[in-house]
Amino acid sequence: MDTYYHPPDLAKFHEVGKDAPELWEKFSAWYDAVFAEGALTGREKALIALAVSHAVQCPYCIDAYTTASLEKGAAPDQMTEAVHVAAAIRGGAALVHGVQMRNRLDKLSM
Repeated sequence: MDTYYHPPDLAKFHEVGKDAPELWEKFSAWYDAVFAEGALTGREKALIALAVSHAVQCPYCIDAYTTASLEKGAAPDQMTEAVHVAAAIRGGAALVHGVQMRNRLDKLSM
């Protein structure tokens, strides 16, 4: 099945910097610093990235951080739980916007 998403393109991510190498270098340095061990372990950061990847629905990121999570020692049940956390936050965010709807309904019902 053809889709817009083409898994081999993930390996070409660096090509985005081809015409703006100075910006790519700055992004890469920042990205590397973000994912360096710090207050959070590499495994914890990979799991966070995996959850966020699902929340923003980036198939390239999902592939990358599934791999990274496994490489950093995360277990499948931890990865699945991280995805459920992302789903709960995304679902909750949709529901909390219901307050905006209620406010509008109240205003229009006056």
